[in-house]
Amino acid sequence: MFEWKNIFRGVLIGTSDLIPGVSGGTIAVILGFYERLIAAISGFFSREWKKHLGFLIPLGIGVGAALLLLSKVMKWLLAEHPQPTFFFFLGLILGIIPFLWKEADGSRNFKPIHYVLLLIAAAAVACTGFFKPEDQSPVIELSLSSGVFLFFAGWLGSMAMILPGISGSFVLLLLGAYPTAIHALSSLDIPLIAVIGSGVIVGFIVSSKFIRYLLSSFPAIMYAIIIGMVVGSLAVVYPGLQGSWVSLIISLLTMVVGFIAALYLGKQQPQ
Repeated sequence: MFEWKNIFRGVLIGTSDLIPGVSGGTIAVILGFYERLIAAISGFFSREWKKHLGFLIPLGIGVGAALLLLSKVMKWLLAEHPQPTFFFFLGLILGIIPFLWKEADGSRNFKPIHYVLLLIAAAAVACTGFFKPEDQSPVIELSLSSGVFLFFAGWLGSMAMILPGISGSFVLLLLGAYPTAIHALSSLDIPLIAVIGSGVIVGFIVSSKFIRYLLSSFPAIMYAIIIGMVVGSLAVVYPGLQGSWVSLIISLLTMVVGFIAALYLGKQQPQ
């Protein structure tokens, strides 16, 4: 039976994956179905793949619709209104932290080693914000070398997309493939989409099974690392404060809206 509410979830995940610094995995945690998402992706590449179709197909429709329909919108928002846009996502990330702590039952389950891992994960993700890749022109025509590069960029990006706190788009940005990905989606360049998409699929196959194993075998450690990644992503997403007072007030308002939205969605905990 198809879970059509997953279309909405997919739209939110697809939208977040268009933003460098915001993880689709983080959105899945906010919506309360991260572990089930990992299990479904991992299970799809097994002998029991049919039973996961009802969950994944509507989700995929939502993700695909967001990527195709909103790529131009997000490109415009990032170009024309970057500060309010990023402050909205700052609010989302801040709002998820109490929910994650509750899910992990950190006050009971965390020992000193877990706090150390949390700090290490936060620092590792935050440090990615210091990388300032030079602007690169998008790939317009595929060659063997560019095709191989884009395939592996999609692979690495997808492995980041599935982890809370690490943005697949930001990985593409660091690799210099983000302009090409946005160009491919906004112009419906099928060959480019196919090459990058193939890498994404392979990355999902590899990473989902590994993450599922870690979550089931070492839940406290994984939650400590995930919380650290989410905290560290605040430094990556934070755009700084600039512009007029009106712009600053609007940015703060969008952050409050994002924070309230995260708290609300986290309390729903859909199964």
